[in-house]
Amino acid sequence: MRRSIIPHGSFVFVGDGRKALFLRNAGDEKFVNLVTEQVFMDDNPATRDQGTDRPGRSFAAAGSVRRSALEPTDWHEIEERRFAERVARVLEGLTRERLPPALAIIAPPRTLAELRARLAPDVRAKVVIEINKDLTGQPVRAIEEHVVDAIARAEPAALH
Repeated sequence: MRRSIIPHGSFVFVGDGRKALFLRNAGDEKFVNLVTEQVFMDDNPATRDQGTDRPGRSFAAAGSVRRSALEPTDWHEIEERRFAERVARVLEGLTRERLPPALAIIAPPRTLAELRARLAPDVRAKVVIEINKDLTGQPVRAIEEHVVDAIARAEPAALH
């Protein structure tokens, strides 16, 4: 039987662009038992609720009559990126302070990419599995099941 890649004391990060859960495995090598360490929530309303201006216009050349609309700023997406940066710093601090044996990250594709880009190399080295799903709305028990299932399905080469 293969040892769990989420040993006792490991952290499991579950997040999206608005909510982040920091969980710790209080179980043993055989049975994952996630407990909540910290929860972060961000009040990030939709872009339509954040901006009221009409999109800008641009001219093709000086003196030209041709105009085209500019893409409006997506304030919601900008705030999601900022949130990912903030939670990456918290995850780094927690990892350096508590020295967990491993990290698991569960996030939707965009958030997962933001975290990969923002985590320091020493923290990224602790990541043993990444799960590409949004589980922030799930109860902790369901998150445990997803982690165990992902580990069971993962090929040894896919596990970091």
